Amino acid sequence: MSQLSIIIPTLDEAQNIRDCLERLAPLRARGVQIIVADGASDDDTLQRARPLADRVIVAPRGRASQMNAAAQHASGKVLLFLHADSRLPDDADVLVVNCLAASRREWGRFDVCIEGAHRLLPLIAWFMNLRSRLSGIATGDQGIFVTREVFAKIGGFPVIALMEDVALCKALKKFAPPLCLRQRITTSGRRWEKHGALKTIVMMWRLRLAFFFGADPQRLAEKYYGR
Repeated sequence: MSQLSIIIPTLDEAQNIRDCLERLAPLRARGVQIIVADGASDDDTLQRARPLADRVIVAPRGRASQMNAAAQHASGKVLLFLHADSRLPDDADVLVVNCLAASRREWGRFDVCIEGAHRLLPLIAWFMNLRSRLSGIATGDQGIFVTREVFAKIGGFPVIALMEDVALCKALKKFAPPLCLRQRITTSGRRWEKHGALKTIVMMWRLRLAFFFGADPQRLAEKYYGR
């Protein structure tokens, strides 16, 4: 049994998936299992992923459904959920496995660094890391990892249209606070640069607040994705 399985949910990520998987090749060579969970992409994501991953599956569309389906195929004792436009530290496998064991924690996340030209991105990342450390809540951008045993106990990701990462962390906090690694995962700033940094910050805080007060995740997803 491998120590770590990395699960990557994808939907029309042909532009990013090859680079993502090529960067994971050294970890794969060290025995890390790489699983791509696709939501029936309309582009070449599947074709580009297959030669570079241990398993490529197609699951009902939606990050939560895709990641839960991939977890059923995982052989690792620890599951790490990674966005296709994010880049792990080179020694992420050693960090996750050894630090979980040393801390006796069941789950955690990385600090995040946002890659892009906008001058506000470093400040946004700093506030994301601080908020996560204070609240014990992580986002998918931060590379959430959890032991397979505890992931199974809580029933995996809640199958909701948005905020599945926040809902997962709330469930995991009942077991233990997260292990907050200061090593950084690098994620793309494309969301902030496309829609405007300040506008995106305001929108995300409004969506999080609405979710906290019980708003329907499907309605929130429609606002987030503009549908």
